[in-house]
Amino acid sequence: MQNRVVISVVLLVLALSAVAWAVLRVQLPPADFTFVNETEPKSLDWALVTGLPEHRIIGSIFEGLTRLHPKTLAPLPGAAESWEISDDKKSYTFHLRKNARWSNGKAVTAHDFIYSLRRFLDPSTAAEYAYQAWYLKNARRYSVGAKGISAGDPVEVELNERPKGSRPFARGVVLRGKLIEKEGDDDHRVFIVEIEGRRHKYRSGDKGDLNQGIAPCKQVLLDFHEVGVRAIDDYTLEMRLADPTPYWLELLAYHALLPVNRECLETYGSPAWTQAEHIVTNGPYRVAFRRIRDRVRLVRNNYYWDPERPKLEVIDALAINSQVTVYNLFATGKVDWITDAPALVLRELIKTGAAKKEFNPQPYLGTYYYLLNTNRKPLDDVRVRRALTLALNREEITRTATGSGEVPAHSLVPLGIPGYTPERFGKEDVQEAQRLLAEAGYPNGRGFPKLEILYNTHQAHQTIAQLVRKQWEKNLGITVSTRNEEWGSYQTSIRKFVFDAARRAWIADYVDPNSHLDMMVTDGENNNTGWSNAEYDKLIAAARAETDEARRFTLFHQAERILMDEVPIVPIYYYVDKNQVRSSVRGFYRNPLDQHPLSELSRAPEMPADAR
Repeated sequence: MQNRVVISVVLLVLALSAVAWAVLRVQLPPADFTFVNETEPKSLDWALVTGLPEHRIIGSIFEGLTRLHPKTLAPLPGAAESWEISDDKKSYTFHLRKNARWSNGKAVTAHDFIYSLRRFLDPSTAAEYAYQAWYLKNARRYSVGAKGISAGDPVEVELNERPKGSRPFARGVVLRGKLIEKEGDDDHRVFIVEIEGRRHKYRSGDKGDLNQGIAPCKQVLLDFHEVGVRAIDDYTLEMRLADPTPYWLELLAYHALLPVNRECLETYGSPAWTQAEHIVTNGPYRVAFRRIRDRVRLVRNNYYWDPERPKLEVIDALAINSQVTVYNLFATGKVDWITDAPALVLRELIKTGAAKKEFNPQPYLGTYYYLLNTNRKPLDDVRVRRALTLALNREEITRTATGSGEVPAHSLVPLGIPGYTPERFGKEDVQEAQRLLAEAGYPNGRGFPKLEILYNTHQAHQTIAQLVRKQWEKNLGITVSTRNEEWGSYQTSIRKFVFDAARRAWIADYVDPNSHLDMMVTDGENNNTGWSNAEYDKLIAAARAETDEARRFTLFHQAERILMDEVPIVPIYYYVDKNQVRSSVRGFYRNPLDQHPLSELSRAPEMPADAR
């Protein structure tokens, strides 16, 4: 009651938004558990997504070889019931459960994981997270396509036509041979490949050149048999890594390395295979239906190998961008879990101590920052980037726009990784920022081109963008505008570099500095700045191969120092979780990755927090 009284005084208008939301929705049988999943998921194809709204759904309907303990984040058996690790920490042998089933009742086998990894690494899939599988021997070479092969390498040539009798969306015919030579530039590349003692010429595309004996093909790649994964038998999978990777078991639980059902994908193609009436999954839940801009409804997967694990029969994941509406749905008992609320409400909850049973913000391994497009002038000048970074008052931003005790960020790697203290770019210094901008040729901002900030539609992102705009204009004398886009469009703009500065956040995939630092290597799929530094790349690569944690962390420090000196990104704050969870919910644990598997949740009668 205290909670509702306090908040009603703070924001009387909230109730109207919840009523409007309810009126617009067609009545459905109630779910056992309902949560707000922020925005509309971009896709349910785990190979094509990177965001939390997608991860929460995908991690419930698919299961990897491992899964993470909901409280400790320790790796637990998933689709694999056990495994062995070689003495050199480079070879993993997984034993799959023989009672693991897809939601169509068919067995999950080692071949499913191999098929999924090949598809994930295939450059034609364009998976932004493909680099998460590059720890496998030769995986990167396969993933980068023609750039990864040289004369003498075993290769596979994928033709444009599919095998006879194959499914409608199967891969093309694959021929295997040895690359003899690559001729021409990237746009007109000709591959000379020896197959069964005869030499053939291929060019990627729909047309070859019959006059010169050049046949068309879809692509020429390193032979996938060279990648460090193989099926010993139907239920035994071997993975060979290029270097020891201490977090490999944790990474295998992440949505980027899940299995996909080959029959389903090749029958319906992308994106149709992810539609509720088609999708075949292997996790504790399956998709009952999806209504765009409304919800994804999940129901228990009756073929899941552990029928006791999912406690809830029906779960609704709502897509709602309005923080006001989101909070009202929680305050009026219509949803059980929300991940955010208006800053004004959060500050009042903390100030008054209201709703302690349901709101207990904790830091986790996430950083909110801005990307700077270094492909565009004058952002290609490090002095300009440093000026933008030093000219921000992060205390004002967190005080005004957030409200849950967020800590101003001065590094990309967040606080809280055991044994690692992030490298800082320095304290805010407007005078130094002005000096650097003048040195770059823009005294008092004169002559500086108009700068635009891109952010995805969200009230907090808008507030932050407006604060950043005002601070840059006031402190540097430049002109700044803002632009918001819906989640899918925003991600496309980021990927295509259609921005000057853009809002971004990164939540660690595993508890290690590498989760943040690895994405900033040259041409990293999630770099999205155009920034490149050969020494940085060298240090990150050396850290991957290092087995001693102290030496690994020293290499990470050296790499992050380079990053913070050249600042292609502008750190703003470190995340604090804003989860509000109804006191009747069990199995919801605060953890450094802010991951809360739906299959671990259950319901109990309302009771005090100290009894949970």
